[in-house]
Amino acid sequence: MLSPSPHENVRGGNVFRDLSADDEEWQPTEIESLCMNCYQNGTTRMLLTKIPFFKEIIVSSFSCAHCSWSNTEIQSAGRIQDQGVCYTLRVKTKQDLNREVVKADCAITRIPELDFEIPPFTQKGSLSTIEGLLDRAVAGLEQDQPARRAAEPQVAEKIEEFIQKLKKLKDVEREFTLVIEDPSGNSFVENPLAPQKDEALTVTRFKRTAQQDEQLGIRPDDDQVEELAGNDLEAMRGEVLVFPTNCPECNAPASTNMKLVQIPHFKEVIIMATNCDSCGHRTNEVKSGGTTEPLGTRITLHVTDASDMTRDVLKSETCSVLIPELEFELGMAALGGKFTTLEGLLRDIKDLTVSKNPFICGDSSSTVRVEKLKEFGEKIEKILAGEMKVHVVLDDPAGNSYMQNVYLSEDRTLRDKLIFLCTPECALI
Repeated sequence: MLSPSPHENVRGGNVFRDLSADDEEWQPTEIESLCMNCYQNGTTRMLLTKIPFFKEIIVSSFSCAHCSWSNTEIQSAGRIQDQGVCYTLRVKTKQDLNREVVKADCAITRIPELDFEIPPFTQKGSLSTIEGLLDRAVAGLEQDQPARRAAEPQVAEKIEEFIQKLKKLKDVEREFTLVIEDPSGNSFVENPLAPQKDEALTVTRFKRTAQQDEQLGIRPDDDQVEELAGNDLEAMRGEVLVFPTNCPECNAPASTNMKLVQIPHFKEVIIMATNCDSCGHRTNEVKSGGTTEPLGTRITLHVTDASDMTRDVLKSETCSVLIPELEFELGMAALGGKFTTLEGLLRDIKDLTVSKNPFICGDSSSTVRVEKLKEFGEKIEKILAGEMKVHVVLDDPAGNSYMQNVYLSEDRTLRDKLIFLCTPECALI
């Protein structure tokens, strides 16, 4: 029997509301369901909510009054990202075991040193730590050990030896590697040094295979943008194309505008803009209208005053952004492709690392981390105001990024503070 549905009290047309202890109206839905332990009827409580600065989730818990068995699960209700993500972490100290991890149910977890792998869809999604992932793996292997010892003693003995190896990893007597590969792009491993680069953590994004698309329930031929970009560029010149999509924030139906634009002294790019009428969210993305260049491009700008903030910047999906004075590096695809100004790029970086960082609020926050990110945000504001001189580096192995030279004349006789470097070492491999 269902209790009054929270959908009846939806505000703003969104069934996912922000998680808050002060919202007394937002109550879980209760469903009578079968207990898989004693096969009597128990109760499942389900709550559709949104974690601030993260995404929509479904929290469900089951409890049985007959045998006292209980279970809790978290399922992602957000959108599948455009690219998959792979986190490779070198665990060197016990402190690394405290890193927070968001692991989606479709993610693959590997420990190469033990030749250990947790296949996708064998565990539910979880918000835990590295130590928690190891404990969960141990608990899963120990679950059926009593039955194995009775039926297959030799197999049980080998599994017990492997369990001890997993437990020994928590002592971190030797370094080991943890790999989380998520084709949905919704997993996450904490960088405790943020916004600085973490040398122990490598983040790579990849294009899903047709098999991974099928596992996620996506048709491989659904990428309308790539089809239009590759096959019908002529039809886009001088015309704004509109196609239906879903808002990345509230998942409501929206529309995306697309146009082919010629950037002076550079090349053609495809600019896409999405505006959601339901929640007001706006986003824009840029894709290269041409091919990958034979040489990569590294552009360095010495920022000396506030007037530099008005320069046009084209950052492709394959471009990294570095600010050496702040020891900051933004990896490929972190902000996607963007056509904006230098001011807009720096504000997006601040929003990504400070304002929208899910681990600096609530129970996940720590004083040291909050102060470090606050200091980083203040330095970004000084750069925007022209009070701090820094170098901004765009490093694009595909050669599809660009920064405006404001002093470039038609005869190209005037020089700028920009340094362009195109070398085979930068080329995309």
